[in-house]
Amino acid sequence: MEKTLLKLKALADGNRLRIFSVLTRYEELCACQIRELLQVSGATVSRHLGILVTAGLLKSRKESRWVYFTLDGGCDGVDNILEWLLPRLQGSDPIQADFEALDRIMAVSKEDLCRQQREEMCCPQQKEICCPEQKNEQT
Repeated sequence: MEKTLLKLKALADGNRLRIFSVLTRYEELCACQIRELLQVSGATVSRHLGILVTAGLLKSRKESRWVYFTLDGGCDGVDNILEWLLPRLQGSDPIQADFEALDRIMAVSKEDLCRQQREEMCCPQQKEICCPEQKNEQT
């Protein structure tokens, strides 16, 4: 029962439910793509992903500097959750909007996406330190 509660609690958050839902369509997503979809900080995305992994709903793999997430198909109950959840979410406007947003996000390279996210984090006084490539492009 403890494992079931952990899974249900993990999906009780709107952003985590969105992550879980989009991974039913996009079998694997990078953390930066998920961050772009949710429009939250990297720390917030990391916390949400950690909860989903701990609950056994997602698994991750690291490749170079990228961390990818997929549904954990080997986890007990994931198929049952999907069977119940998908019909309820597939037609919802917010999930459809997420699918459309991810279509646009997936068209951008991960390198460009991460560079853009780093630049957004910077304040104007700090751009020289954390985004030196942007300074070089301006000169």
